Amino acid sequence: MMVPVVLLLLGVLTAVVAPGLLGRADWTDREPVVALWVWQCVVVGVLLSFGLSMTLSAASAWEAVRGRLFASAPHGVRDAYEPGAGGPWAAATAVLLACGGMWSAWMLLREVFRARARRRLRRAELVRRVPRLPGEEEHADGRLVVLEGERADAWWLPGTPPRLVVTTAALRRLKGRQLDAVLAHEQGHATARHDWLRHSSAALANGFPQVPVFAAFRDQIHRLVELSADDMASRRFGRLTTALALVELNEDRGVFGPAHTPEDHDVPQRVYRLLTPAHRLPPLHRLRLTALAALIPAVPLLVAFVPGLRALG
Repeated sequence: MMVPVVLLLLGVLTAVVAPGLLGRADWTDREPVVALWVWQCVVVGVLLSFGLSMTLSAASAWEAVRGRLFASAPHGVRDAYEPGAGGPWAAATAVLLACGGMWSAWMLLREVFRARARRRLRRAELVRRVPRLPGEEEHADGRLVVLEGERADAWWLPGTPPRLVVTTAALRRLKGRQLDAVLAHEQGHATARHDWLRHSSAALANGFPQVPVFAAFRDQIHRLVELSADDMASRRFGRLTTALALVELNEDRGVFGPAHTPEDHDVPQRVYRLLTPAHRLPPLHRLRLTALAALIPAVPLLVAFVPGLRALG
């Protein structure tokens, strides 16, 4: 049966070709939300191709798996997936892909546990530095925490309840509606659940550091979620206000000078993007990109079901 081989090759081809195509695209910075959707579809398509290849390879190698997989299928469908000459290669492929799947699940769980541990430490630090007043527990959900600090900063701390933290230095530096823009930016991260995207991309990149598509996914997610949150803030409070707020928050960190680190290089680019906005893609173009991206995970499903659909037809 050639379907597992086709699925495996399809996953490899998507993993190799998609990052280059998206890296050369000139619309991703203009439409970060659409770009986030496309990247997620690419990664889901790769994982789905490997997962279906693993399942059908296991069905081809072991009769017990095959019997369970096609237990409720008509005889014609079962015959359509008759094992071919895969031999030991089918078993080896199934075991290798199963190990990769279990490793991916473990890396995701480890990333989630580590993130929760970091949140607990940061929450404990907040409680120590900003103790709650008597009776404050009843109204603590979603509250804004003002933290005494000499460094201008603001961040969203996920959890139950969530916390929006801003330092006193940020309150002193941000003028007018700049503070509102910063808070809207952080709330945009929380509303879109960008923390889960970061965890998933970090888990895949750390688990498979030699796979370029996962490393590119992590790097692009980190950049695109910031652009998406910038757009959420700028739509409410204006691009100039949001850009000035970014400058005020990051001016003392040296990100606008020649000695900035590669991690800080995104901040000047974000400010420049806000101050020189490019035209958005037409709605029909955005819809077309969204639909085409949805086809990426649909293709491996179609490949996997083609023999069965032919048998039923």
